[in-house]
Amino acid sequence: MRRHPTSTATDDDRCVHIVITGVHFPGRTFCRPDGSAMDDVHVGVQVRRDPWKLVPGDRTHATWTIDVDVVVTDDGLDFRGPAVQGRRGERFVYLTWGNVDPDGAFEMFRRAKLMLDRIDPVVLAAARRVGELRARVDLTADDGGPRCARVDPPAVEWSVPR
Repeated sequence: MRRHPTSTATDDDRCVHIVITGVHFPGRTFCRPDGSAMDDVHVGVQVRRDPWKLVPGDRTHATWTIDVDVVVTDDGLDFRGPAVQGRRGERFVYLTWGNVDPDGAFEMFRRAKLMLDRIDPVVLAAARRVGELRARVDLTADDGGPRCARVDPPAVEWSVPR
């Protein structure tokens, strides 16, 4: 079993590679609440407090792969790893949206939560067996802007490779 270098997993626990594929990007421009334009919008996975593997908001698709330890606890399964956010029982992975200025600074303005505790238990059990879980995420919200807040089906589809 391959584990993340900072893993605290035991033999009953499993490192699962989560492959997140973003599709239907909203574009590279967006307005701040004051109406001023952001002209270089990007999205990436939040690792700890920082964005990781940023891609422009006008892509056709992008893929991020993260390692998550699925840990057996007295209360059931828990999720751990540098990209895992939230409290036990409410774990998630953030896709973070921001504008990149000419100097490369990232100004975060929205985040989308991929809720790990809402994955179908049958899908999660299969992912633990094969070591991979896939998430296909529609990155454009109903209003045409970058998707944010909790992402529920059909905007996210969780699956396991065959």
